[in-house]
Amino acid sequence: MTQQQIIYGGQAVLEGVLIRGRRSLSLAVRLTNGSIHSELLPYNPNSAIGVKKIPFVRGAVVLWETLSMGIRALNRSGELAMRPATAATPVVEDVKRPEAFGKGAITGTVILALILGIGIFFLLPHFAIRALDPIIPSSIASNALEGVARLALLLGYIVSISRLRDVQRLFAYHGAEHMAVHAHEHGDQLTPKSVAKYPTAHPRCGTAFLLLVALVSVIVFSFLGRPDLWISISSRVALIPVIAGISYEILRMSARMENSFFVKPIVWPGLLLQKLTTRKPDTAQIEVAIASLTQAIQMDEGTKAGTTETIK
Repeated sequence: MTQQQIIYGGQAVLEGVLIRGRRSLSLAVRLTNGSIHSELLPYNPNSAIGVKKIPFVRGAVVLWETLSMGIRALNRSGELAMRPATAATPVVEDVKRPEAFGKGAITGTVILALILGIGIFFLLPHFAIRALDPIIPSSIASNALEGVARLALLLGYIVSISRLRDVQRLFAYHGAEHMAVHAHEHGDQLTPKSVAKYPTAHPRCGTAFLLLVALVSVIVFSFLGRPDLWISISSRVALIPVIAGISYEILRMSARMENSFFVKPIVWPGLLLQKLTTRKPDTAQIEVAIASLTQAIQMDEGTKAGTTETIK
């Protein structure tokens, strides 16, 4: 497998970027002393590998993994980003260093995040539109209005948090991650000058996935009609893995065929939404994204040992 065939992706963390490669989770964080600290987080690439090959099933598995990895990376980046400038940062550590956030805590946090997400973005719009059912002429219109309410809630949430200064920095690192991945996928050099040429939006972004979930849910729920309240609630919760699976397959297809005339209309809304969830990064933030992606590539090439380092 060549490097160009390996799909790299990641997310922004506190003052840093996480990149997932074929063999590693690569984290790079800008420390308070101005240096970049990069390290590898514990990662088992063969976890649930059989399930990940099953279309329409792997989406839910990847979603769980992404949330788990994201929480671990946010926790670790917070430890590093808040470390006092005078604190010593080891050049080499054991990559198997025990995580401060244990597996049980991570699982609990993911479950809590899913419960809150389902409650706010799935059930709350459902209750709101359900109360209006007496004046809504059909189940199709009811489900369409519920989808509009869900999308409006998602957009409102993103717009609200984007006003926070810390979130704006996070969104800038999000943009840097996308730009670095774009540069690699185009075979360009991973230098700040080369990476800076690329857009902050990327078709495989998790923001695009959330938008697809909101849109696919309208279609899926439209087949349910307007059953009794508890049946309606339970069916929405039960169908979330199905919606995630469908959305994931659409995202994969659109990323592979983003330049297709027929796929562009599917990709465009996700890219447009990323105008809210990404910011143009500065050179220092691009350097962090490059450090994270470079480490992931080196691990896949077998040219880097499983160590951590601080780049002055």
